[in-house]
Parts: sequence; structure tokens; C-alpha cells
Amino acid sequence: MTELFVVSAEIKEQREDSYVFSLPAIKNLGCMEFRAPITFLMGENGIGKSTLLEAIAVACGFNAEGGSINFNFFTRETHSPLYKAMKIVRGFRRPKDGYFLRAESFYNVLTNIEELDEVEAPAPPIVGGYGGESLHNMSHGESFLKLVQERFFGNGLYILDEPEAALSPEGQLKLMAAIYALAKNKGSQFIISTHSPILTACPESEVYNITKKGAELTDYRATPHYMIVKRFLNDPESIVRELISGI
Repeated sequence: MTELFVVSAEIKEQREDSYVFSLPAIKNLGCMEFRAPITFLMGENGIGKSTLLEAIAVACGFNAEGGSINFNFFTRETHSPLYKAMKIVRGFRRPKDGYFLRAESFYNVLTNIEELDEVEAPAPPIVGGYGGESLHNMSHGESFLKLVQERFFGNGLYILDEPEAALSPEGQLKLMAAIYALAKNKGSQFIISTHSPILTACPESEVYNITKKGAELTDYRATPHYMIVKRFLNDPESIVRELISGI
């Protein structure tokens, strides 16, 4: 296996300057080791997985709102101080590319690209690296896929926060294939926060299920996300009757 760019992440100290340190999932995290080229973080809403992913990304040098290492804009400084307490252990290999994708702030990244391209400069327009067309002119889902297919060059560290948010099931399958190809054929590493059982079926990946007890490596078929979706698809009428019976 190609050596990974990020080998592990852990919280080296517990602090009292932010509520995030009181989250059970953060307090009980322990050392999160990365052994596969693709690692997924799964967990219920509010458990802290996106906060954890953001801290890993910022500790690795990325802008808190997303983009490549070279992006340094911010529209509102709301990220937590968790990154200051993170200890990131890196491999010997250094990434030649990298990107932090946040579904909630990707619009701001695209706006910043257009603003930078409006400034006269000897360098080619930034949008050229995204396929040459403004991603603002595409749907949210189309822009996500275009980003991975056109902008992710390979040999990179890519940290993605809920990239399935705007994608149909078919789009998620396309995204999974693109991620696998970048990891398998172009020496890339992905760390991804997701709710998607489709994405977590990606070959050569590992899944951390994050609960109040911390993070535990789990077969994707044993995650609550997978089991709930499977149960629903096997018998949707029963699940719906159960949910609305008391209404």
C-alpha cells in the first residue's frame, strides 16, 4: 500500500475554552489511526464528526471554510479551537495536491475563485483547474462531481465533509468511483465525513463509527446508517406505519 500522508490524529489536550471539548465523542476520541487510503467518519447528527473533521483539516493547513492549501479567505470565523489541540502524525510522503470540501461553505469557495479570477494576473484563471466553466452555473451536485473529477489532480490529501449532501444515489455512485480511482491509481488519501451507506461501500476503505464512546473501526454493514437504510428498503411500508402510528 502507498504510504499515507496522515497516519493518525488525536486530541493531545482537553481544554475549557470551547464547548466542543465537552462533547463525549471528542472527550473519548483516543487516537484515530488511518490505515486505508480512504477513511470514512460516520455518526449521528450533533455527535461531533464534522467538528472533528474540520479540526483535522485546519491542523493539516487547510482553510476552515474549504478550498486548497492556498485559500485563506473567510466570510465568518466560526470554526472551533479544536484544531489547536490536535496532534497530527504525518507519513514521510508529502502530498502534491490537497483540498478541504465543506458542503455548507462550498458556495463561498466558488465565489472566492470568481473574485480572484477578476483580478488581472499573469497566471491562468483558477477556474481552468475546475474544467474551465464557472461551477456557480451548475447545480450543487454537479459542482461537487466536477470538483472531484476535474480539480483533484491526484497524489493529494482530500478531506471531504458530507460530499453526498447534494447528490442523487446515482451521483453518489459516480463520486465513489472517482474517489476510488484517485486513491487506487493516483496515490491519494481521503478522509470523509458522511451519512451515505453508498459511499462507505467503497473498496479498500475503512469506517470509523463515532458515538459518545469515541471512534471505533466498524464494518460499514454494521453501521446504524446501513442497517436503517437496509431495513427501510426491505419493508418500507412497515417502517412508515410504525413511524406514523402515534400521529
